[in-house]
Order: sequence, then C-alpha cells, then structure tokens
Amino acid sequence: MAFKNDLKRLAMPYYWVNLLLTFSYILGKKIVPICELIFPDKTECGEIDMRESEILFFLLIVVVMRARKTGSMSMVSYLSSSFIYTKGANLILWFYSDTKLGIAYGAIFILVGLLLPEPTYKGPENVTYFRGTDLEEEIKRDKRITWIVTFYTAWNPSCVNFAPIFAELSNQYGLENLRFAKVDIGRFPEVAKRFRIDDSSLSRQLPTVILFKDAKEHIRRPDIDTSNKLHKFYFSEDNVKAAFDLNNIYNESKNNPLKSPKKSKKLQNGTEDDHIKSE
Repeated sequence: MAFKNDLKRLAMPYYWVNLLLTFSYILGKKIVPICELIFPDKTECGEIDMRESEILFFLLIVVVMRARKTGSMSMVSYLSSSFIYTKGANLILWFYSDTKLGIAYGAIFILVGLLLPEPTYKGPENVTYFRGTDLEEEIKRDKRITWIVTFYTAWNPSCVNFAPIFAELSNQYGLENLRFAKVDIGRFPEVAKRFRIDDSSLSRQLPTVILFKDAKEHIRRPDIDTSNKLHKFYFSEDNVKAAFDLNNIYNESKNNPLKSPKKSKKLQNGTEDDHIKSE
C-alpha cells in the first residue's frame, strides 16, 4: 500500500520535473543525440571524466548521509531530502562543462523552485491548526484533554513527509479528549522559542511532536537529554505509535469520555426530581 502511494506521489509534476533535473547532466552526456545538440565538442559525448565522477561520488555520499540524518524511511522521502543536493551537484557539473549551460541550468533551477513547490498533504485529517499563543491557551482550558501537537515548517522536507502519517494517526486515534494539532513555527517563531525548538534551516528538531497530558508536556520526540544532547528519531507511523504509547492513551481516553455540561445538568435535574418524588 505504501509503495502504491509513493508511485502516485511520484506522478506529480514536482517529482518527475526534479528527477529530470537530478539526472539532467548524466542524460545530457550519455544520450548521444542530446549530447551532440548541447556540446559543440562531440568527443565529450558518452563519457564521464574523472572530475565529473568525483563530483557524482561525493554527491552520493552526501545524499546517503543526509537521508540518514533526516530519518527518511520511504522512496519519496529519500528523494525529497536529496533533491536540493542533487540539483546543486548538477549545477556544479553544468558550470564545469560550460558557463553558459551552468547559468541556464541555474535559471531553470530557480524557476522550478518558484513554480513547483513540494506538494503538501491534502487528504482527510482530524487536526486542529493553531496560531501563536492560541495553543497554550487551549491546552490549559481543559486539563482532561490530551493533546498531540506537531511543530513544523512548510519548507522542511521531513515535515512534509510526516504530514500524511500524522493525518492518518489523527483519523485513527482522534477523540473528544484525545486531540491532534499542528503549529507552523515558520510563521510563528515565538512558539518555537517558547517550546525550545530550533527552527533554522539546519535544524534537526523538525518536525517536533509533543504530547501534552494534564496541560503539561509529557513526551517529546526528538527529545533532548539533561546534557542538552538531541536524540535522533525516525518519524514512521509505527515509531510514533510506540514512542507516544498511542494505543494505551486511546483506550484510556475512550474509557473516560468528557461529560458535556448539558448531560451533567440533565443528570443533576434528574436526581433532584427523583428526590422530590421520593418526598
């Protein structure tokens, strides 16, 4: 099922256009008709020289290391986290081959970034979106409600990849007293500071998921120990379920539903009526 979903996502223009940009230099060198059209010196066609091979090998190492750091678990996640590096390497290769070709590729690089942003999840979800301090006010309003909150930015690939997972979890486990929420700390940086989350472009804390119980922070992933060391966390569905003990929290919340004021008033009136009747 996950593989089919990945294939559907790869059919979106963002992915196949970026894949073309990723392999543009290799395709331009290896496909002879294209190579003869691009390069005036036809002796370059069909061959990758030593310097180009070194750049490609270095790119491979960077992509693998970066994917491991971001915790990419699926094919689409690997691609999303690697596009910026693969396109950067292609930019270097095109400039290395011909300055004009490098400038042309750079212009296409920027144009694609402006016109084709990474697609965000638009499926069904049971998630509340908060603005600024609204989150803390709502958490404190009723301590009986358990909140699971994702702090994210729209531009971070790991946050984008986690969005459908969080949406699915909200559909599976959402209750009146077990609620899911999100805050875009890219738009509200003061919230990031309040909850000690680094929202910079090099941050390893994106996304951050915090479980609030009794209006207090109960569990956080990725978490930071007493020595201020950040512990890496892979945001897969199974890992999130295990880390936040969602099955037990769901059963506990379901067995202790919130009593609405109307029901409580009816019960109270019913008790008073019974008392009057007995008299």
